[in-house]
Amino acid sequence: MTAPPLTEPFTIGGVEAPNRVVLAPLAGIGNWFVRLQAKRFGAGLTVSEMISSFAIHHRNEKTMRDLLVIHPDERAYPGPIAFQLFGQDPEVMRSAAATAAEHGADIIDLNMGCPVPKVMKNGAGAALISDPAAAVEIARAAGEGSGLPVTVKLRSGQKSGEADGYQLALRLVDEAGVAAIAFHPRSAQVKHKGSPDYELAAKLVEQLPVPVILSGGLSNTEATLAAREQTGAAAVMLARGALGNPWLFESVLGLRSEPPAREEIVAELSWIIDRASEHLGEERAARYLRTFYPWYLEQLALDKPTLIAFQQSESIDQVRSMLAELEPLTSAA
Repeated sequence: MTAPPLTEPFTIGGVEAPNRVVLAPLAGIGNWFVRLQAKRFGAGLTVSEMISSFAIHHRNEKTMRDLLVIHPDERAYPGPIAFQLFGQDPEVMRSAAATAAEHGADIIDLNMGCPVPKVMKNGAGAALISDPAAAVEIARAAGEGSGLPVTVKLRSGQKSGEADGYQLALRLVDEAGVAAIAFHPRSAQVKHKGSPDYELAAKLVEQLPVPVILSGGLSNTEATLAAREQTGAAAVMLARGALGNPWLFESVLGLRSEPPAREEIVAELSWIIDRASEHLGEERAARYLRTFYPWYLEQLALDKPTLIAFQQSESIDQVRSMLAELEPLTSAA
C-alpha cells in the first residue's frame, strides 16, 4: 500500500495533525521558540525537549518556568503540541503527565530511547527497552494521569543487532493503549552512527494498528523521502537535520525547492536571537545561543575569525551589531 502524501492530515488518538512532518524532541534545544519556528515553516506536530517527570512532579522551578511552557504564538499555527517526558516511576509519571496536560499539552510523548548513560543508569530512556513490563506500566500511567493520547519514542534496541524495541512497541500499543510510536531504527549503543534499519521500521509499520512516525537518518529532503517510501511510515520526524535549517520542513512538504538565500539565513538567526532573549532574558540568551550560531553562520561560508567572534560574544547587543555588519555582505552576495 502506498503511504498517503506527507501533506495529508493524520490523527493520533483522535488528535489531528494537519500534515505528517514532525519536529523531533531535541534534548536541551526544543523549547517553545524552536517549536514555534518549526510550525512557522510547516511542521504539523511539534514535540518538546525531554522533560524529567520527577522535576515536574516536584515542581522544580526551572523546569516549570522554562520547559513546561506553551507560548501563545504557538497556537497561532495549526497542529498539536506534545510534551515529551522521561522517567522510570509510574506514579511519578502519572502525576507529571497530569501536570503537563494542565499546562496545555495535546499529547504526552514518552522517551524510551534516550541513550545517554545518566538517563539510562536510573532506569529511564533506552533502559526501559529491556524492562517491557515497567515500560507498559509507565505508559499506562501517563495516559491515565493526563487523559491525553500517549505516544512513545523508541530505539530498535539497546545494543546493535537487537530488536527488543520492536517487540516493546507491539506491547505498548496492545497492553497500554499507546496511540503512536516514533521509531528510530538504530540501537542506543550506536546513538546516531551507522545506517538505520529501515526494513525493521517497515515491518513495524505493517504490524501496528497505530501510526508509526519514522526517525533517524532524515538529514535532508532526499534521505527523508526515500526512507519514508521504503518504510511506508505514517509520518516523518525531523531532528538534527532541521537545526539551523527550518527550511527543511518546507522542502520535505514540497513547498520549497531552493535552498535559503543568505539574507533569509541572517533574518532567521535574528528571529532566533529575539525569541531567545524573550524566553531567557538577554544575559542568559547570550550564553545559550552560542550553540545555535554555527548552525546558521556556517551556511554563509564566513571566515573562521568571524565564526569565532560570534561564539565568543559577550552580549546580545554585540551579536546584533555583528549581524548588522553581515547584512550588506549578504545583499551583495
